[in-house]
Amino acid sequence: MEIRFEADPGMDRGWAKVVTHPAEQEQWKKLETAIQAAEKRITVINAGNNRQVTVEAGKVAAVEAEGRMCSVRLITGEMYLLNTRLKFALEVLDTPGFIKINNQTIINTRYIKEFSATANARVEVRLTDNTFYTVSRYYINDFRRNYHG
Repeated sequence: MEIRFEADPGMDRGWAKVVTHPAEQEQWKKLETAIQAAEKRITVINAGNNRQVTVEAGKVAAVEAEGRMCSVRLITGEMYLLNTRLKFALEVLDTPGFIKINNQTIINTRYIKEFSATANARVEVRLTDNTFYTVSRYYINDFRRNYHG
């Protein structure tokens, strides 16, 4: 099978479009499984039963500092703990699209629905699950550089 990559600026970030001949339709599930398996996974802790769970890094909506650990919120609303400090969480995630927006929070830009300016030169970010976060003045330039909506 020949593989050809093309860029479409009209598509949202984090999306991929796979075009095949109709006769190859039976291969779609295998292709989807292979692409999903290639995505970075992180090991988190389920606080309810203290078990380790592996989740796709791309499903993480936000990571917030919780003392010496971090809370990880998936876009589905599930919450887990990440056994590292926030300053090392970006290295653990190692996936494009994550940016630190204040001293307490890292968000996945894939899930940004909208953002707007607020008082004191800050930006309020709304994710697709209707949660709000504030980009502090210190991180506003990083946000502008790294988020291309």
